[in-house]
Amino acid sequence: MTIAGNVKAILSELPEGVELVAAAKTRSPEEVLEAIEAGVGIIGENYLQEAEQVYRVIGGKVKWHFIGSLQKNKVGKAVRLFDMIETVDSREIAGEIDRRCAGIGKVMPVLIEINSGRESQKTGLFPEAAIAVIKEISSFPNLKVEGLMTMGPLWGDPEDSRPYFRETKRIFDEIRVLGLPGVEMRYLSMGMTNSYRVAVEEGANIVRIGTKIFGERSR
Repeated sequence: MTIAGNVKAILSELPEGVELVAAAKTRSPEEVLEAIEAGVGIIGENYLQEAEQVYRVIGGKVKWHFIGSLQKNKVGKAVRLFDMIETVDSREIAGEIDRRCAGIGKVMPVLIEINSGRESQKTGLFPEAAIAVIKEISSFPNLKVEGLMTMGPLWGDPEDSRPYFRETKRIFDEIRVLGLPGVEMRYLSMGMTNSYRVAVEEGANIVRIGTKIFGERSR
């Protein structure tokens, strides 16, 4: 099936209120444009340099989400390009986003990345640390916490992802009832090509799908 066909099939399957992020890592501007023309409204990028190259061709036709690991020295460029950063995982990164956004008069919506499996090799806050960090950064004037994001296992049985998604949803609900100023728990970004159906069942309203849209990566 074509990229356009894949997009239309996924969009027809997703429940109302669930947003599709096309994860465009290593994809050409032409491939991304085909996905957009088929109905994708959000492009997710893992690498700033790649995102800049695609953005030069496509520009502001869609929203841009950063979904990779953000290095502090790249924040200045990232806040200019992206409409949301989904992978805030420390007070330090949040502070740099706030500082850089203040310099350009922007308020950046962010999601807090949760390492729901408590895996040492992965980025993200361990679940037990999330509330304390969110309380700390909720007062930053140029950053707005709008929800949580988690990865879950990349491969294997999609059912293996369910406990990770359930744990992240539990934290999401816990934070939402706290009513923290500057925090609006709107988005729960969970699930990728292998696991997005399980993620939606567990409460995700953003799914990040790459391979199922674009096919296997060549690199």
